[in-house]
Amino acid sequence: MGLEEEIEEIREEIAETPYNKSTEGHIGRLKAKLADKKEKQEQQSSAGGGQGYAVEKHGDATVALVGFPSVGKSTLLNSLTNAESETADYEFTTLDVNPGMLKHKGANIQMLDVPGLIEGAAGGRGGGKEVLSVVRTADLVVYLLSVFEIDQYERLRRELYENKIRLDTDPPNISLRKTHKDGIRVTMADEVSLDEETVTSVLRQQGYVNADVTIPHDLTIDELIDGVMNNREYLPSIVAVNKADLIEPDYLETVNEQLREHNIDPETATFISARDEKGLDGLRDRIWDGLGLIRVYMDKPGRGVDYEEPLILDDRATVDDACKKIGGPFEQRFKFARVSGPSAKHDEQQVGTGHELADEDVLRIVARRWPLPRDALFCSVLTGSVRVR
Repeated sequence: MGLEEEIEEIREEIAETPYNKSTEGHIGRLKAKLADKKEKQEQQSSAGGGQGYAVEKHGDATVALVGFPSVGKSTLLNSLTNAESETADYEFTTLDVNPGMLKHKGANIQMLDVPGLIEGAAGGRGGGKEVLSVVRTADLVVYLLSVFEIDQYERLRRELYENKIRLDTDPPNISLRKTHKDGIRVTMADEVSLDEETVTSVLRQQGYVNADVTIPHDLTIDELIDGVMNNREYLPSIVAVNKADLIEPDYLETVNEQLREHNIDPETATFISARDEKGLDGLRDRIWDGLGLIRVYMDKPGRGVDYEEPLILDDRATVDDACKKIGGPFEQRFKFARVSGPSAKHDEQQVGTGHELADEDVLRIVARRWPLPRDALFCSVLTGSVRVR
């Protein structure tokens, strides 16, 4: 029996087994076994070669446009960026991954128009595994749905889930450590609904003989397996509904109801027309918010505050993160920084490397005097973002 048949057989057994407390351990073993088989199937597929997509990451963040064929991804990419992705009114126009650069609020955001997914993409149909491997490298997923095919959302989520992409959720907070003896020891918080036998069964199926595992919060069997395998990608996502220009006023509530059926608040979905370039300003802002980026304006000695090219950082970034992004000799020569703006208690507040920055802060970094390596000084002069005292 081949791997595909084994996987299908396990899936059928899971589907046919009623879930209750007495069967929980058995289902846990089956799901752990299924995850293991799928992992082997993927390794075999990778070993077999095939055409893949290699996209070098550029800019401050990367966004993947995900949708089924002919939903308008290429048109949207061309409207948002400087890319020239081929578009047509027939399916499978995009046969390779097309990157473009979206410039918004001073950030350079790489947008990837990946080939349209089809049913079974996670299993390899239509080159789906190669496509999905590109999605795994993104910082944000944009679901692009047709206003007339909202049901595509669940199909897309399923394909991404099957390829170990977990959207809009945090990784399971479990601690797992291999030991040399004493078997598997499980420590769980009171609110954890899984029993110890289930946890032990999952770990044994994944090859653990001796281990200490701590589970501080409630989680499902699937989340437990994700935490044990530790090879899932956790990404945020937003929803864009294309072809909104074709909606008749009396059809809008039908679309909104369909979105609610998939747990999408219509207020959080962005309605656009990629062809007519309508609603794109709102989408740009949603992409910015979804990425969780902030702008920090550098106060450059002798030149003042640079509001044209802000330093782009992740939300909750610190002064230390800013120093690392700039580069140069700050790690050894950092003395203090001065911050004005939302994160500061007052203008020109003196702070250390641990100070958490906020969007549109103004930052001036003060570095120590000599001895300073010549190459570091040269770097500092180039960046213009360090003041030596």
